[in-house]
Amino acid sequence: MARIVVLCVLIVLGLLIKEGEALYCYRCNSNQPGCGTPLNWLWFWGETCPEYDDKCVKIIERKDAETIITRECLSTVTSFRTDMPADKYEGCRPAAKDVRLGHYVNNSIHQLDIHRSYYDEVTWCFCYFDHRCNGATSVTVSILLLSIGTVIHHFTI
Repeated sequence: MARIVVLCVLIVLGLLIKEGEALYCYRCNSNQPGCGTPLNWLWFWGETCPEYDDKCVKIIERKDAETIITRECLSTVTSFRTDMPADKYEGCRPAAKDVRLGHYVNNSIHQLDIHRSYYDEVTWCFCYFDHRCNGATSVTVSILLLSIGTVIHHFTI
């Protein structure tokens, strides 16, 4: 009888204990050492995103042999990136084309790239189910599963 009570208490505690509301994402650019492919997670441990319902984003921009990878929170890049795809669910998809970008600008300096046409291929990858999911593979263990496994192991001994 005491074992069943202990098991019920552990299950209830496992359901009540939850992680914080913030999502942890890697926030770096591949111009920084360790942020390229593969990501060196010892240098970048991840930071919390500012919004409570945020997503982790990995933006891959390619021009011939040059590849730039940006890992960031979605709420951070929405203020200055207009090529974000409309579908922001889990997975990778090509960038959207903003036809209004640089429409009213008459600028002859090509290095400014006001139309964002420098890169041949831009891919957006979204994820929000796991912490630090916009980089290396990670393993997350639920507190509930860990406690149930411990109790089951204890009862079988």
